[in-house]
Amino acid sequence: MLKRPEDDIKVDLENSILRAVSEGYTTFVSGMACGADIWGAEIVVRLKKSNPGLHLLAAIPFAGFDEEWDDEWRARYRFLLSQAEYVKVMEPAYTREAYQERNEWMVNHSAKVIAVYSGQSGDTRNLIRYARLCRVPVLCLKG
Repeated sequence: MLKRPEDDIKVDLENSILRAVSEGYTTFVSGMACGADIWGAEIVVRLKKSNPGLHLLAAIPFAGFDEEWDDEWRARYRFLLSQAEYVKVMEPAYTREAYQERNEWMVNHSAKVIAVYSGQSGDTRNLIRYARLCRVPVLCLKG
């Protein structure tokens, strides 16, 4: 659960993405979960309109990841999948391990991680720990 207002997080996320672009990063990987993952992907897609050199990769834990979501989130998710240059699906169906597979795939294909983290246990904490173990720099934005 996020502790800060959504709009504040989105501003920080966009500023961090813009900073990464100014540092030469052009490819962004999203885990495509509701919330910060989708917000970040939406920012990248919007920025691509004025900077076509940007790329979005989508990493999904399992096929049907969005099946239990409401219509608005599902529409946003599916639009982003249509805009991604590459979509990696870890497993054909749900497994709990698929989330960690996704995290590891994202880190293994990244030179830097931008994470929105509220301090709670879960997939974001696991991703950050794995990135640090792999010595991939992590920018943690307060969630």
